[in-house]
Amino acid sequence: MLYFLLLMSIVLMVCITKLAQLSIIWVLLGQISLSLVLIMVGNLEITTINQIYGHQIELGYLAIPFTLLFLVGFTNVINTRKVRNPAILLLPFISLLYLTISAYIVGDSFVLITGFCSSLVVLFILLYGYFKGKTFLASMFTMSIGFIIGVLSISLIKISILFIYIPIFTLALPFTLYYFIQNKITSVQAITISSSMAILFGALIFIVSSNILWLFVVGISIILVIAQFTSKYRFV
Repeated sequence: MLYFLLLMSIVLMVCITKLAQLSIIWVLLGQISLSLVLIMVGNLEITTINQIYGHQIELGYLAIPFTLLFLVGFTNVINTRKVRNPAILLLPFISLLYLTISAYIVGDSFVLITGFCSSLVVLFILLYGYFKGKTFLASMFTMSIGFIIGVLSISLIKISILFIYIPIFTLALPFTLYYFIQNKITSVQAITISSSMAILFGALIFIVSSNILWLFVVGISIILVIAQFTSKYRFV
């Protein structure tokens, strides 16, 4: 069921983005509507937060708003309306790869299959852009990738809140770094540094203890939220 809902959501998101290119409001409303369908019909909402120093927190009425904010936020993390170096897709590729590995470890077949297939698609676009020299990254494509990463992340977060570490440290944080340094060095160098950071921090989830990871998540999340109040570092 969730496979079908995700596929239909991606198709509808592409259509909405194509039809409402001049109106960001309509695109955002479309994203919210599709997200709510997945949450309500696909039972995707995060109702509890587990494994925070051995405690469990019930979100109650905040479950849907929390899930919706997370899903819409990550849908727009790599949203771009300009021609960029296609190598920027290395960041979502790395994020999808870590999500797939994590899904294999915890035994989540939906995230494993969807993440593997999505990473292959992104890898194909990367290779195509490399051999062709330059590829136009349409906003409908980047938003679709962000939406998929958001859905897969929520599916794992339902198992453990610590999996929120993956999209934050392998996508949001490296992409923020890319925005920060892209005008100071070449595009290739900025992407290389950001991708290396994503690989390094992503690997820590399999090495560092859960308590330390949680401190990282809280600290960086606060920094990223504050960054949204300034246009220079905003990515959502």
